[in-house]
Amino acid sequence: MGYQAIPYDKRIKENIRNYSFSNLYNMDVVKNYLQNLADVLEINILLTDRHGEKEIVIGDSFLGFYPDVVNEPGRKVRVQNRTIGHLYIKEIISDRNSAQINSMVDSTVQLLEDLGEETYLRHETSIYLEELEVLLKEKRRQIIQNENNDALTGVFHKNYFNERMEVIDRAEVVPVAVLNVNINDWKFANDHFGDEESDRLIRIVAEILKKEAKPDFIVGRIDGDAFGVLIPMATEGEAEEYARQIRNDCDTYEDKILAPSVAVGVVYKTNIEEKLEDKLSDAEYEMFNNKFEVKNAPGYQERLKKGIS
Repeated sequence: MGYQAIPYDKRIKENIRNYSFSNLYNMDVVKNYLQNLADVLEINILLTDRHGEKEIVIGDSFLGFYPDVVNEPGRKVRVQNRTIGHLYIKEIISDRNSAQINSMVDSTVQLLEDLGEETYLRHETSIYLEELEVLLKEKRRQIIQNENNDALTGVFHKNYFNERMEVIDRAEVVPVAVLNVNINDWKFANDHFGDEESDRLIRIVAEILKKEAKPDFIVGRIDGDAFGVLIPMATEGEAEEYARQIRNDCDTYEDKILAPSVAVGVVYKTNIEEKLEDKLSDAEYEMFNNKFEVKNAPGYQERLKKGIS
Protein backbone atom coordinates (compact mmCIF):
# COMPACT_ATOMS: atom_id res chain seq x y z
CA MET A 1 0.00 0.00 0.00
CA GLY A 2 1.19 3.50 -0.76
CA TYR A 3 0.95 6.14 1.92
CA GLN A 4 1.32 9.87 1.65
CA ALA A 5 2.35 12.38 4.28
CA ILE A 6 -1.19 13.65 4.90
CA PRO A 7 -2.98 14.68 8.11
CA TYR A 8 -4.07 11.80 10.31
CA ASP A 9 -7.82 12.46 10.08
CA LYS A 10 -7.64 12.68 6.29
CA ARG A 11 -5.59 9.51 5.90
CA ILE A 12 -7.99 7.61 8.17
CA LYS A 13 -10.87 8.69 5.98
CA GLU A 14 -9.17 7.95 2.67
CA ASN A 15 -6.84 4.99 3.18
CA ILE A 16 -9.61 2.51 3.92
CA ARG A 17 -10.05 2.23 0.16
CA ASN A 18 -6.64 0.49 0.06
CA TYR A 19 -7.80 -2.31 2.36
CA SER A 20 -9.39 -5.59 1.34
CA PHE A 21 -11.28 -7.90 3.67
CA SER A 22 -8.22 -10.08 4.15
CA ASN A 23 -6.13 -7.04 5.17
CA LEU A 24 -8.36 -6.50 8.17
CA TYR A 25 -9.23 -10.00 9.35
CA ASN A 26 -7.71 -13.37 10.02
CA MET A 27 -9.78 -15.17 7.40
CA ASP A 28 -9.32 -18.59 9.02
CA VAL A 29 -10.81 -17.26 12.26
CA VAL A 30 -13.67 -15.57 10.40
CA LYS A 31 -14.42 -18.71 8.43
CA ASN A 32 -14.48 -20.82 11.59
CA TYR A 33 -16.82 -18.35 13.28
CA LEU A 34 -19.18 -18.23 10.31
CA GLN A 35 -19.13 -22.03 10.07
CA ASN A 36 -20.24 -22.28 13.70
CA LEU A 37 -22.90 -19.64 13.14
CA ALA A 38 -24.18 -21.49 10.08
CA ASP A 39 -24.35 -24.77 12.03
CA VAL A 40 -26.26 -23.23 14.94
CA LEU A 41 -28.73 -21.29 12.79
CA GLU A 42 -28.93 -23.90 10.03
CA ILE A 43 -28.19 -21.42 7.29
CA ASN A 44 -25.76 -21.11 4.39
CA ILE A 45 -23.47 -18.10 4.33
CA LEU A 46 -21.62 -16.27 1.58
CA LEU A 47 -19.08 -13.55 2.30
CA THR A 48 -17.73 -11.48 -0.60
CA ASP A 49 -15.31 -8.59 -0.93
CA ARG A 50 -16.55 -5.12 -1.85
CA HIS A 51 -16.64 -6.02 -5.55
CA GLY A 52 -18.60 -9.25 -5.10
CA GLU A 53 -15.69 -11.69 -5.35
CA LYS A 54 -16.37 -14.67 -3.09
CA GLU A 55 -14.22 -14.82 0.05
CA ILE A 56 -15.96 -17.48 2.17
CA VAL A 57 -18.72 -19.88 1.11
CA ILE A 58 -20.45 -22.11 3.66
CA GLY A 59 -23.05 -24.53 2.29
CA ASP A 60 -24.28 -25.47 -1.17
CA SER A 61 -26.98 -22.85 -1.56
CA PHE A 62 -24.70 -20.40 -3.32
CA LEU A 63 -23.49 -22.74 -6.06
CA GLY A 64 -24.00 -20.90 -9.35
CA PHE A 65 -24.88 -17.72 -7.49
CA TYR A 66 -23.23 -14.54 -8.77
CA PRO A 67 -23.59 -11.70 -6.29
CA ASP A 68 -24.92 -8.40 -7.59
CA VAL A 69 -23.46 -6.11 -4.95
CA VAL A 70 -25.04 -3.06 -6.57
CA ASN A 71 -28.67 -4.09 -6.82
CA GLU A 72 -28.74 -6.89 -4.23
CA PRO A 73 -25.89 -6.15 -1.85
CA GLY A 74 -26.99 -8.42 0.97
CA ARG A 75 -25.74 -7.14 4.31
CA LYS A 76 -22.97 -4.61 3.82
CA VAL A 77 -19.94 -4.84 6.07
CA ARG A 78 -18.65 -1.28 6.48
CA VAL A 79 -15.54 0.19 8.04
CA GLN A 80 -15.07 3.96 8.19
CA ASN A 81 -18.39 4.30 6.36
CA ARG A 82 -16.97 2.42 3.38
CA THR A 83 -18.17 -0.99 2.24
CA ILE A 84 -15.46 -3.62 2.46
CA GLY A 85 -17.63 -6.74 2.04
CA HIS A 86 -21.08 -8.23 1.65
CA LEU A 87 -22.70 -11.00 3.69
CA TYR A 88 -25.48 -13.14 2.20
CA ILE A 89 -27.48 -15.83 3.99
CA LYS A 90 -29.95 -18.49 2.90
CA GLU A 91 -32.08 -20.40 5.36
CA ILE A 92 -32.02 -24.16 5.00
CA ILE A 93 -35.21 -24.80 7.00
CA SER A 94 -38.03 -22.41 6.21
CA ASP A 95 -39.94 -22.70 9.50
CA ARG A 96 -37.10 -21.44 11.69
CA ASN A 97 -37.38 -18.19 13.62
CA SER A 98 -36.29 -15.75 10.93
CA ALA A 99 -36.30 -12.80 13.30
CA GLN A 100 -33.82 -14.51 15.60
CA ILE A 101 -31.65 -15.59 12.67
CA ASN A 102 -31.60 -12.07 11.25
CA SER A 103 -30.79 -10.63 14.66
CA MET A 104 -27.81 -12.94 15.11
CA VAL A 105 -26.57 -12.33 11.57
CA ASP A 106 -26.92 -8.57 12.08
CA SER A 107 -24.92 -8.90 15.29
CA THR A 108 -22.25 -10.81 13.37
CA VAL A 109 -22.06 -8.00 10.82
CA GLN A 110 -21.73 -5.51 13.67
CA LEU A 111 -18.98 -7.63 15.23
CA LEU A 112 -17.09 -7.74 11.94
CA GLU A 113 -17.42 -3.99 11.54
CA ASP A 114 -16.19 -3.32 15.08
CA LEU A 115 -13.23 -5.66 14.69
CA GLY A 116 -12.41 -4.23 11.27
CA GLU A 117 -12.55 -0.68 12.62
CA GLU A 118 -10.25 -1.56 15.51
CA THR A 119 -7.75 -3.33 13.25
CA TYR A 120 -7.82 -0.56 10.68
CA LEU A 121 -7.27 2.25 13.20
CA ARG A 122 -4.51 0.34 14.97
CA HIS A 123 -2.70 -0.38 11.71
CA GLU A 124 -3.03 3.12 10.31
CA THR A 125 -2.02 4.71 13.60
CA SER A 126 1.07 2.52 13.74
CA ILE A 127 2.09 3.52 10.22
CA TYR A 128 1.35 7.17 10.95
CA LEU A 129 3.50 7.13 14.09
CA GLU A 130 6.35 5.44 12.23
CA GLU A 131 6.18 8.09 9.52
CA LEU A 132 6.12 10.84 12.12
CA GLU A 133 9.22 9.38 13.74
CA VAL A 134 11.01 9.36 10.38
CA LEU A 135 9.93 12.95 9.72
CA LEU A 136 11.05 14.07 13.16
CA LYS A 137 14.45 12.44 12.70
CA GLU A 138 14.80 14.18 9.35
CA LYS A 139 13.75 17.51 10.89
CA ARG A 140 16.30 17.07 13.66
CA ARG A 141 18.96 16.23 11.08
CA GLN A 142 18.06 19.32 9.06
CA ILE A 143 18.11 21.53 12.15
CA ILE A 144 21.55 20.25 13.14
CA GLN A 145 22.74 20.63 9.57
CA ASN A 146 21.37 24.17 9.32
CA GLU A 147 23.08 25.06 12.58
CA ASN A 148 26.44 23.91 11.24
CA ASN A 149 26.19 24.72 7.55
CA ASP A 150 26.71 27.86 5.55
CA ALA A 151 23.36 29.05 4.20
CA LEU A 152 24.62 29.93 0.72
CA THR A 153 26.70 26.85 -0.05
CA GLY A 154 25.68 24.00 2.26
CA VAL A 155 29.25 23.35 3.41
CA PHE A 156 30.22 23.97 7.04
CA HIS A 157 30.25 27.60 8.13
CA LYS A 158 33.39 29.19 9.53
CA ASN A 159 32.56 28.76 13.23
CA TYR A 160 31.78 25.07 12.90
CA PHE A 161 34.82 24.50 10.70
CA ASN A 162 36.95 26.07 13.44
CA GLU A 163 35.30 23.80 16.01
CA ARG A 164 36.20 20.76 13.93
CA MET A 165 39.81 21.93 13.75
CA GLU A 166 39.90 22.19 17.54
CA VAL A 167 38.42 18.70 17.93
CA ILE A 168 41.04 17.22 15.60
CA ASP A 169 43.80 19.09 17.45
CA ARG A 170 42.61 17.70 20.80
CA ALA A 171 42.40 14.20 19.35
CA GLU A 172 46.07 14.51 18.30
CA VAL A 173 45.32 13.18 14.84
CA VAL A 174 48.21 13.24 12.36
CA PRO A 175 48.79 13.55 9.54
CA VAL A 176 46.11 16.04 8.52
CA ALA A 177 46.15 17.65 5.08
CA VAL A 178 45.01 21.26 5.17
CA LEU A 179 43.81 23.01 2.02
CA ASN A 180 43.02 26.66 1.48
CA VAL A 181 40.87 27.15 -1.62
CA ASN A 182 40.20 30.63 -2.97
CA ILE A 183 38.03 31.63 -5.92
CA ASN A 184 40.05 33.53 -8.50
CA ASP A 185 38.68 36.94 -9.50
CA TRP A 186 35.42 36.63 -7.59
CA LYS A 187 35.34 40.44 -7.43
CA PHE A 188 35.48 40.55 -11.23
CA ALA A 189 32.29 38.47 -11.36
CA ASN A 190 30.66 40.64 -8.73
CA ASP A 191 31.59 43.92 -10.45
CA HIS A 192 30.52 42.83 -13.92
CA PHE A 193 27.61 40.46 -13.29
CA GLY A 194 26.24 41.50 -9.90
CA ASP A 195 25.54 39.86 -6.57
CA GLU A 196 23.29 37.09 -7.89
CA GLU A 197 25.86 35.75 -10.34
CA SER A 198 28.80 36.16 -7.96
CA ASP A 199 26.83 34.20 -5.33
CA ARG A 200 26.17 31.56 -7.97
CA LEU A 201 29.90 31.38 -8.60
CA ILE A 202 30.48 30.64 -4.92
CA ARG A 203 27.82 27.91 -5.01
CA ILE A 204 29.34 26.36 -8.14
CA VAL A 205 32.74 26.07 -6.50
CA ALA A 206 31.22 24.74 -3.27
CA GLU A 207 29.37 22.03 -5.21
CA ILE A 208 32.62 21.01 -6.92
CA LEU A 209 34.38 20.82 -3.55
CA LYS A 210 31.59 18.63 -2.15
CA LYS A 211 31.39 16.45 -5.26
CA GLU A 212 35.08 15.58 -5.22
CA ALA A 213 35.37 15.25 -1.43
CA LYS A 214 35.42 11.84 0.22
CA PRO A 215 33.05 11.24 3.17
CA ASP A 216 35.75 11.96 5.77
CA PHE A 217 36.78 15.29 4.21
CA ILE A 218 35.77 18.38 6.18
CA VAL A 219 34.82 21.26 3.89
CA GLY A 220 33.99 24.73 5.19
CA ARG A 221 33.45 28.24 3.87
CA ILE A 222 35.94 30.28 5.88
CA ASP A 223 35.53 33.62 4.11
CA GLY A 224 33.39 35.17 1.39
CA ASP A 225 35.21 33.53 -1.51
CA ALA A 226 37.47 31.15 0.41
CA PHE A 227 37.09 27.58 1.60
CA GLY A 228 39.04 25.35 3.95
CA VAL A 229 39.36 21.59 3.60
CA LEU A 230 40.70 19.17 6.20
CA ILE A 231 41.68 15.60 5.37
CA PRO A 232 42.38 13.67 8.59
CA MET A 233 44.78 10.75 8.18
CA ALA A 234 45.46 11.79 4.60
CA THR A 235 47.25 9.20 2.49
CA GLU A 236 50.22 10.10 0.34
CA GLY A 237 49.17 12.26 -2.61
CA GLU A 238 45.50 12.29 -1.59
CA ALA A 239 45.29 16.05 -0.95
CA GLU A 240 47.24 16.91 -4.10
CA GLU A 241 44.94 14.73 -6.21
CA TYR A 242 41.89 16.38 -4.64
CA ALA A 243 43.36 19.82 -5.44
CA ARG A 244 44.03 18.74 -9.02
CA GLN A 245 40.48 17.43 -9.43
CA ILE A 246 38.76 20.55 -8.15
CA ARG A 247 40.96 22.82 -10.28
CA ASN A 248 40.22 20.70 -13.34
CA ASP A 249 36.47 20.63 -12.61
CA CYS A 250 36.47 24.41 -12.34
CA ASP A 251 38.52 24.93 -15.50
CA THR A 252 36.26 22.65 -17.55
CA TYR A 253 32.96 23.94 -16.10
CA GLU A 254 30.61 24.99 -18.89
CA ASP A 255 28.75 28.26 -18.34
CA LYS A 256 27.81 31.12 -20.66
CA ILE A 257 28.75 33.80 -18.14
CA LEU A 258 30.90 32.50 -15.33
CA ALA A 259 34.40 31.03 -15.52
CA PRO A 260 35.04 29.32 -12.17
CA SER A 261 38.68 29.03 -11.23
CA VAL A 262 40.40 28.35 -7.92
CA ALA A 263 43.82 28.63 -6.39
CA VAL A 264 44.69 25.94 -3.87
CA GLY A 265 47.31 25.78 -1.16
CA VAL A 266 48.14 22.42 0.45
CA VAL A 267 50.10 21.87 3.66
CA TYR A 268 50.27 19.08 6.24
CA LYS A 269 50.04 18.88 9.99
CA THR A 270 52.49 16.13 10.92
CA ASN A 271 53.24 17.04 14.54
CA ILE A 272 50.61 16.84 17.26
CA GLU A 273 52.01 20.03 18.78
CA GLU A 274 51.06 22.00 15.68
CA LYS A 275 47.70 23.81 15.47
CA LEU A 276 45.46 23.43 12.46
CA GLU A 277 44.61 27.11 12.63
CA ASP A 278 48.28 27.91 12.00
CA LYS A 279 48.48 25.32 9.24
CA LEU A 280 45.45 26.91 7.56
CA SER A 281 47.40 30.19 7.47
CA ASP A 282 50.35 28.35 5.96
CA ALA A 283 48.00 26.88 3.35
CA GLU A 284 46.76 30.39 2.57
CA TYR A 285 50.32 31.45 1.80
CA GLU A 286 50.72 28.49 -0.56
CA MET A 287 47.36 29.35 -2.12
CA PHE A 288 48.58 32.85 -3.03
CA ASN A 289 51.62 31.34 -4.73
CA ASN A 290 49.30 29.09 -6.74
CA LYS A 291 47.00 32.02 -7.54
CA PHE A 292 49.85 33.89 -9.20
CA GLU A 293 50.55 30.88 -11.43
CA VAL A 294 46.89 30.29 -12.35
CA LYS A 295 46.05 33.91 -13.16
CA ASN A 296 49.11 34.26 -15.37
CA ALA A 297 48.48 31.03 -17.26
CA PRO A 298 47.79 31.32 -21.02
CA GLY A 299 44.09 31.74 -21.83
CA TYR A 300 43.03 32.60 -18.29
CA GLN A 301 42.06 36.21 -18.98
CA GLU A 302 40.14 35.29 -22.14
CA ARG A 303 38.08 32.69 -20.31
CA LEU A 304 37.48 35.05 -17.38
CA LYS A 305 36.04 37.75 -19.65
CA LYS A 306 33.96 35.51 -21.89
CA GLY A 307 30.71 36.63 -20.23
CA ILE A 308 31.25 40.28 -21.13
CA SER A 309 29.31 41.10 -24.28
